[in-house]
Amino acid sequence: MPRASPSEEHPLSLAVVTEESALERGRVLARAGGRRILGIAGTPGAGKSTLARRVVDELGSTAVYVPMDGFHLANHELRRLGRADRKGAIDTFDAAGFVSLLRRLRSPDGETAYAPLFLREIEEPIAGWIPVAPDVPLVVTEGNYLLVDQRSPWREIRALLDEAWYVETDEAVRIKRLIERHVAFGKSEADARRWALGIDETNAELIRMTRQRADVIVQLG
Repeated sequence: MPRASPSEEHPLSLAVVTEESALERGRVLARAGGRRILGIAGTPGAGKSTLARRVVDELGSTAVYVPMDGFHLANHELRRLGRADRKGAIDTFDAAGFVSLLRRLRSPDGETAYAPLFLREIEEPIAGWIPVAPDVPLVVTEGNYLLVDQRSPWREIRALLDEAWYVETDEAVRIKRLIERHVAFGKSEADARRWALGIDETNAELIRMTRQRADVIVQLG
């Protein structure tokens, strides 16, 4: 069933937990019965995907990782829309497609569902890459905009999550990671820094505004 409004559940402040405490919360969710969906949000470079993968690695066959990044619009469509120069912004994703998949994953129909994966090596999403068997108890998804409530259909996501974490890390570490990631996938050092402090930071400002809609803050080192 959809959750109550997170703003009603957390009107003042959120608990800050360690990575180990978060992993235990993941184990509890996987044992809760039925299909559960854990959402992990945070700013670019905060460590969302690393934490999501660790949860899934810890839980083995009882969890599967379905990242929001698989719903990046293809590069040719971004060029058509004039958005290629700010790839990663909230309007460069197929939000409706992501919401539809979450609804299907929340209520398994007895068939394996397939989710897309974003391949950074080619900077493109690939359909049908991630199989989600109907008997897997926990789906772990992560992405920048899971907790956004000002825009449709993004605002529908929070009610589809059984639990939501917001990941935070040291800002200097986060920016360093972002620059290194951009360089690793083909940008020059100057372009990587410009993107991290420009496009990525604009996106981060929006994401920080969604922090209070999480259940807990996971503080990473």
